[in-house]
Amino acid sequence: GPVLAEMFMGTISKWNDPKFAALNPGKKLPDQAITVVHRADGSGTTFNFTDYLTAASKDWADKVGKGNVVKWPAATSIGGKGNEGVAANVSRTKGAVGYVEYAYAKKNKLNYLQIQNPAGKFVAPDDATFAAAANGVDWSSAPGMGVSMVNAKGDQSWPISTASFILMYKERADKAQSAEVLKFFDWAFKSGKQAATELDYVPLPDKLTDEIRAKVWSQIKNK
Repeated sequence: GPVLAEMFMGTISKWNDPKFAALNPGKKLPDQAITVVHRADGSGTTFNFTDYLTAASKDWADKVGKGNVVKWPAATSIGGKGNEGVAANVSRTKGAVGYVEYAYAKKNKLNYLQIQNPAGKFVAPDDATFAAAANGVDWSSAPGMGVSMVNAKGDQSWPISTASFILMYKERADKAQSAEVLKFFDWAFKSGKQAATELDYVPLPDKLTDEIRAKVWSQIKNK
């Protein structure tokens, strides 16, 4: 994590930097400049990635921080619109490194880094490591379960995971509509797992969806 933060800060500017080489023993790394590719538009993907870098690096936290939009410090930084733009720039720029939603890395056949998680294990991004992260989070620790999933506990947890959130009013004039929305999400939890998987998302664990019904939906007045 700290080395990745240095790459995106521009402190580490070549792929054969000694710090990066130390993490890849026995590998011949190129004397190639690193080009940082980031989102040009505001995005939750940027928030998730910078949330992780902020947790991993005090230097990043102090100088850049986290947000849907940040000022990228590396001199070689270039922007791309949407995940599509970042994936395209990484694909066509020699020596580039970027961040995209998993589905775009998979679709564009991008190489990816293994990252060391808090348990000290190097893990790759995939369905199993995302699911492990979801299982390693204390979802009840924040109102509405609005918790950060970065650096989740567990040997297999991918440390840059996040969830998709839905915001609803606790009280709405059209209570019948709120009830219908909850019916849809209940159906999605029960019947949407295959669709989520086909779209390269990971369904929430059944234990968690039961907890959402009990602790979050119970706060919504729909009668």
